[in-house]
Amino acid sequence: MIDQALMTSVMAVMEGRAGDSSESNESQLRVLRETFPGIHFSVCSDDDVPSRLSPAAEGPVCRLYYVDSRSHCLCFAAEATEATGLLVAMLDKDE
Repeated sequence: MIDQALMTSVMAVMEGRAGDSSESNESQLRVLRETFPGIHFSVCSDDDVPSRLSPAAEGPVCRLYYVDSRSHCLCFAAEATEATGLLVAMLDKDE
């Protein structure tokens, strides 16, 4: 389960790193995984997320989506109780 406190903390980390436009997704993933061990994270562009999905949280630099990694394949989860991780979908700075 992903709780609101974790999502708030993840959002704060991402907002704090927003000034470094040269930072890669891999670097962002490393920071998230080191800061929040045991939680699955993926990072992508928000443009890569189907528009029919609603984010679990939204901030000025990214949107967070619940991910369920309990079975063989990752999938989006609708509820926090089903979530084992988060997809961090970065917003385009030009939008």
